[in-house]
Amino acid sequence: MKIIILSVMMFSLNSFAQSPKIKYEYKKFEKFDFDEIGVEGEAGSPGDLSISPRLRKEMKNRIPERTNFNKEMKKAIDAIR
Repeated sequence: MKIIILSVMMFSLNSFAQSPKIKYEYKKFEKFDFDEIGVEGEAGSPGDLSISPRLRKEMKNRIPERTNFNKEMKKAIDAIR
């Protein structure tokens, strides 16, 4: 009985191993001529599409405003000399 089971298994494995190899070939180059392609249709606007304006929030400037930059300008002039 074991011999029969082993022989059936050997033949079934053998049948899968001898499957034909499939070879795929792809095109090396394909040329498209866009002048000959015709597109039929209608170009239209999207219709009644509207966007409601949103309110802009005013932010406070948290950086204090400086009246002059005299100290920085004097340092810059001294660095040039």
